Amino acid sequence: MKIEVDRDRCEGLGMCEAMAHHYFEVTETADGDEVMSVLDDSPPESDRAQVFAAVQACPVLALTLTG
Repeated sequence: MKIEVDRDRCEGLGMCEAMAHHYFEVTETADGDEVMSVLDDSPPESDRAQVFAAVQACPVLALTLTG
């Protein structure tokens, strides 16, 4: 499983971070924008349910899982 991000859609809202903070992090840029980073794009199978829930929680559908 691999996490993919559509950077054009992502608005840095942080739902993914709230649900799976070991895999997602939202930080603020110098100009005040919120930017999401994937900390580990290939989580182990044991974390699949948590990461899947975080991906599904994205209100702008910027996250997908492949593999």
